[in-house]
Amino acid sequence: MTHPKLTVVGAGNVGATAALFAAQRDLGDVVLVDVADGLAAGKALDLTEAAPVLGTSHAITGTTEYGPTAGSALAIVTAGLARKPGMSRDDLLAKNAEIVASVVKRLVAASPDIILVIVSNPVDAMTALAHRVSGLPPERVVGMAGVLDSARMRAFIAMEAGVSPKDVQAVVLGGHGDSMVPLVRYSSIGGLPLEARLSAEQIDAIVRRTRSGGAEIVALLKTGSAFYAPAAAAVDMAQAILRNERRVLPCAAYCDAAYGVGGYFVGVPARLGAGGVGEVLEFDLSDAEREALEASVQHVRGLVETIEGLGY
Repeated sequence: MTHPKLTVVGAGNVGATAALFAAQRDLGDVVLVDVADGLAAGKALDLTEAAPVLGTSHAITGTTEYGPTAGSALAIVTAGLARKPGMSRDDLLAKNAEIVASVVKRLVAASPDIILVIVSNPVDAMTALAHRVSGLPPERVVGMAGVLDSARMRAFIAMEAGVSPKDVQAVVLGGHGDSMVPLVRYSSIGGLPLEARLSAEQIDAIVRRTRSGGAEIVALLKTGSAFYAPAAAAVDMAQAILRNERRVLPCAAYCDAAYGVGGYFVGVPARLGAGGVGEVLEFDLSDAEREALEASVQHVRGLVETIEGLGY
């Protein structure tokens, strides 16, 4: 039986953890790629040796080359610099643009039918770059942002309300950064609006903490950035696509007419399944929510224009 092949580019904390989660979920054979000699191979061997304990049987290989990635159905791209204290995601723009452009070209050359899930920061701009240099249709390029941001919001709501995060729903739109737009009106606890369990002050604090969730972890770690939650979010998206689950997940998807974005990748609820993004779902936004989303989109536009100015 032929298994789907999943490539993970970048064997750092996010990439290696994504490979682990993909193996645990039996999504298919996993190829882990990294430029550092021995890093991907070592972590892949470690994961292979964990397979008997995890109860998985798919092949896990590590390499510095892209030949072994040929025929991949999907790739999770985590390659790039991680944030350090005092850095914003935008500070990573120029260097990560160079890295992501190179990685994407090599992935597509080896696997012309591949679907790309971009994790590298700043993710909205890197997703636009990946689309541009890959030549792939926009539905086959998607960024991991909203699943992570929404998960953080759900976690913070659950902590404040004293409930399981399984019973919390939350949606975050817009760019992955300080301008993101948590939609309080569309968030709930067991189907009840947040106001039924939380005060206005608690809700405001949750929104603020969601927007700075990544920076909070960077400040605590001091030498790196979050990796468990980003990896879990990326693999959730990969699973929805590879297994054609048709799940509606918030992610950086291409929007033109939708939300009046006008041709950019921004965080929106999208249906993920075979082929990538099936459709973008539109919420009925209030004037304030729409204004906040437009401000977030404008920030993304600025990043994309900067990338274009770099010659990509």
